[in-house]
Formats: sequence, C-alpha cells, structure tokens
Amino acid sequence: MKVLKFGGTSVGTAESLENVKKIVESINGEAVVVVSALGGLTDKLIATARQAAAGDPGYKTEIEGIRRRHHDIIGRVVPVSRRDAVTAEVDRLLDEMERNYDGVNLLLNLSARTLDVIVSFGERMSSHIVAAMIEDASRYDSLDFIRTEVWFGRSIADMALTEKGIKDVLGHGGYRYAIVPGFISTDRDSGRITNLGRGGSDFTAALIAAALDAELLEIWTDVDGFMTADPRVIPTARVLSHMSFVESMELCSYGAKVIYPPTIYPVFHKNIPIKILNTFNPTAPGTLITDRKGDDGRIATGISSVKDTCLIILHGELTTNVAEINSRTYNALAKNGVSVLLVSPPAQQEAFSFAVAGADADTAVKVLEEEYAPELVDGTLSEIHRQDCLATIAVVGDDLKAYPGLGTRLINTLERAGIRVHAASSGVSETTITLVTGQEDVAEAMRLIHGMLFDNPAE
Repeated sequence: MKVLKFGGTSVGTAESLENVKKIVESINGEAVVVVSALGGLTDKLIATARQAAAGDPGYKTEIEGIRRRHHDIIGRVVPVSRRDAVTAEVDRLLDEMERNYDGVNLLLNLSARTLDVIVSFGERMSSHIVAAMIEDASRYDSLDFIRTEVWFGRSIADMALTEKGIKDVLGHGGYRYAIVPGFISTDRDSGRITNLGRGGSDFTAALIAAALDAELLEIWTDVDGFMTADPRVIPTARVLSHMSFVESMELCSYGAKVIYPPTIYPVFHKNIPIKILNTFNPTAPGTLITDRKGDDGRIATGISSVKDTCLIILHGELTTNVAEINSRTYNALAKNGVSVLLVSPPAQQEAFSFAVAGADADTAVKVLEEEYAPELVDGTLSEIHRQDCLATIAVVGDDLKAYPGLGTRLINTLERAGIRVHAASSGVSETTITLVTGQEDVAEAMRLIHGMLFDNPAE
C-alpha cells in the first residue's frame, strides 16, 4: 500500500487534476491520496478574511470568485453522473465559509480560531472534488482522526492519538483509493478545527504512511525532485536521484522547499522510503529518500539557504560558562518557538553568537533580555547585539566528516571573492556546514560553493 500526496500546484487547475487522476488510477492495489487546497487558495482565504475583518465589503466579491473557481473545476473534471452531488457538497461548504466571513465582517475581528476554520475549507472542498473525479475513490475526513494538542501556544500533532485514529479509520482497508484532505486537524481537548501549519499536507501524508506501515510515501509536486541547489540561482544545478533522510531533513530545514521538514520524521522512524515526483512530468525518475546516502562519490549532496537571517551576539563574562549559556539560551528560545539555525564559535573572547530566522529575531532578543535581565543589570552580561540583513548557507552531505578541512576551504573561497563570512559552524553537525554572509552576497556565494563542490569538485 502506498500513500500519495498532491500539493496545491498539482490540484490547481483542471489540467493538473487530470494528471492527478491518471497517476492515481494507474496504481495497482490500495492507496491513500492526500490532497492540498487548490493552488493559491489558502493565501486567498487568509487575505479575504483580513479584508472582511477590516470592514472592506470587497470580501464578498472574493468569495464569489472562490465559488466560481470551484464550480468551474467541478464542471471540467468531475463526471456528469457525480457532478450534482459534489456541487451540492461543495456549495454547502462554501455557504458555511461565507457565514464565517460574514461573522468576521460583523465583528470586525479575526481570531486565530476563526482563521483556522476559514482556511480549513480549502482542503475540505478539494478533497470532495478529487474523490468525485477518480474512479473507485472514497473520501475520508482527516478531521476525524488527525488530532492536535496545544504546545507553547501552538497546535502540534498528538502522535499517539493520531496514530490510533488513522488505524481505526483507514487501517482496515475496504477502499481502493482513499482520498484525504491534508493540513486540517481537530484539537483533542476542545474539538475545534485546527491545522498542522504551512506544509501540513505533507505531514498528514507522512503520519498516515507511518501509522499504516506503507511501503512508500510519494510526494507529488511541481519539480522533478531534490536538486543540488535552487536552479533559479544555480543554472547548473541537477536533480539528485538518491539521498538519505538526514540529508533531506537538513536541506529542508535550511530553505529547500521541496517538502515540509517535519514530514520526514514519522516515516524516518519506520524506515519508509519517500519519493519526490513531478505531477507535470510523471515519467521523470524523481528523488528517492531512504536510510542510506547516494553512492555516487560526491563530496556533498546539496546546498540551500535561508535568506533572511539575524545573527545575535551575547557579550560578557557569563558567556565563558558554556554549559549555562547554552542551556539557558536554547531552553528560553525553544519555549517561545524560536529555532536556532547555527551556533558560531566565538570570534572574540567573552562572546556567544547564534543565528535565527529574521522573522524570529525580535522575539529572540526580547526573550533573551528577559532571561538574562539579572545579568544585564549586574554586568556579567554586557549587551545583546544583533546583526540583520544576513543569510545562512547550508552545505549538506552525509560524507562531510570525511573532509575535515572543507569548512575552511569554503570560507577561503568566499573571502577571496570579497564575500565576508560573518559566522560559520562546522562542528555541530556531521552532515552540515553552515556559513553566514550578507544577504546581498548570498547568490554569488551559492554559485561559488556550487562550482567548487559540484561543477569542479576536484579543484
């Protein structure tokens, strides 16, 4: 049994949905198919909700546009015999969605809970359409079995309860193709609609694959697979035929947008392979992700970048107590949902520096000012300084540990080209070397690194 996930671009148009239909109906045996909302719809739902909350009557026009788009898709991809039934179901959801928008407009207020409900309509509607479009398909509602809990103010999957729910609903078979809406979920305590966050449809598919011990998880998207770098930046980038779970997690964590990073964890622990495939080029071999690395003798697997990075530097005597500064900093940031991109060896005495995404910088500084308020008063910590407008580049590969001087070579290559490396870290992970450059230098730095590692690896 396989689990397939189709993203928004794959279900965005009648033409792409025809590709989905062909792909699914070619499968021999049972399959679970997880679908996203129609391409671009989630952003549209959010923008329209904000429009309604601002008192702009134009939100009604946007709703009508959403209604027309779904009706048009139904008319073009659903067989006539099932068209009336699915139109009635989608209209019911559209009417419910409109009532939510009207409530937002009346109150001139958009709560997080209401927004969760509004964005859920995208996947709920698309899954009805896909189930009606595909022969021998049955729809199952993920609101019935994907459960979340609140963790530091965010909804995260309750893994044990979700696994049990998936097995109870989908584990007994009885279907040829089970169509499931991705992304959406239900809070285990309150029963309210929640979601798994951006990229949550990938995560839904992975949770299902792990719970059902699937033989393979296929992520169908709009690219031929993982590449050595972003081809928009590096024209010579090429598709990787095979990579390890760890390599894929690292690349995704540092900006590669092929799949949502948490997707990999559930299947990794069950050793279920992932295949990245292109809905628009279904004969392309794609990228296979397993528990072992590729065997092509490459130095690295790929490079990726996080363009908006902030480097935060703590100065003072306290930073010489490595155990305390590490523990308190990481714990304080983690409790507030801030992820650390890299920790850099100090460039000066009595300093501790690390990088975070630019969107998290204000929160990180505020959290640390509160955490270290006593030390900032007594002087054992003199200041918390930040450098904005930076970028983090990650070089990833399972065999990097076999090249102990590689980090220094990369830094020298960039600095010879006049690119300043603000921070670097090569000792925290055996599979990743991270470098921080100016945001304006990241494209050229990526080209230089890619040329060194992939275009002219012997140099």
